[in-house]
Amino acid sequence: METLEGKKAEDFDLEGSDKRRHALADYAGRTVVIYFYPRDNTAGCTKEACAFRDLHAEFARQDVVLLGVSKDNLASHDRFIEKFGLPFVLLSDPETRMMQAYQAFGEKTMYGKKVMGTIRSTVIIGPDGRIVKHWPRVRKAETHPEEVLAFLREQTG
Repeated sequence: METLEGKKAEDFDLEGSDKRRHALADYAGRTVVIYFYPRDNTAGCTKEACAFRDLHAEFARQDVVLLGVSKDNLASHDRFIEKFGLPFVLLSDPETRMMQAYQAFGEKTMYGKKVMGTIRSTVIIGPDGRIVKHWPRVRKAETHPEEVLAFLREQTG
């Protein structure tokens, strides 16, 4: 899997949990963190979402837009947001088009078997629309949000 770093970010147009459509162009001139996760209300995904939630104020202080993306429908996202008090938008990508464009959907190993599915990964898109950081496979969901924030702090000095 090649890195996406330095490449122009692929545009997207997806429905969000805020009942609006979201496109990359909506965030021109801003830094955007997009994290891709397999499924609402599962153990690893909940830990990751809650860790992003707990750091959300810090992301906001840095004027960073935070978006989560999965195949789940908006009703599932609504339940997930309500249950865990998530303060950021979750995008629904049931066709996996965006996830495929960002290498977040493909072959992975689950319980020792090769399967097709969502690959837990994250990109940071700079204000110029280029990907400045790509984590192609997130290993520790619960600590990854801190890693993302640490990278952003390094960039701003």
